[in-house]
Amino acid sequence: MESGWVAWIEGLPCAGKTTVSRSVSERLRALGHEVEVLDGDEVRRMFSPDLGFSRKDREMHARRVSYAARMLSRQAARATIGNRFSEIWLKCPVDVCRQRDTKGLYRRDRAAGSSKVTGVDDPFEEPLDPELVIDTSVESVASATEKIVAHLAGHGIGAPLAAR
Repeated sequence: MESGWVAWIEGLPCAGKTTVSRSVSERLRALGHEVEVLDGDEVRRMFSPDLGFSRKDREMHARRVSYAARMLSRQAARATIGNRFSEIWLKCPVDVCRQRDTKGLYRRDRAAGSSKVTGVDDPFEEPLDPELVIDTSVESVASATEKIVAHLAGHGIGAPLAAR
């Protein structure tokens, strides 16, 4: 039986986290792996409907997601999950995210006259030492997918299961 691995993909709203995660999961499934995507928006609706986007609320949400990831991977974010964890930062300037605005977050925020969007007035702390950084303002989804799958393959994840 395959051991679990958590690829913690983070970035600003509209940096491409959901799109890239789905692409990576499709690729890994095609190679015969079982994959679960814990999409932040979906998980937030399920586990954290009581939380907003303040720093404190985002930290609580991250703890809840870490617990769910731990349960899925059968391991004990880095301290909780252990060494079967990769932090992947989808780096993207807020101006590019604002132009994409696939969910209307930035537009609604501007209309309300106050900013609670992570990375605008509410700070986003860039990861200190991610295993992989992908600039989604210049990388395509296909390129980002290839880089993540190659990174995971370096940890023994991503090769067809029949080849193991």
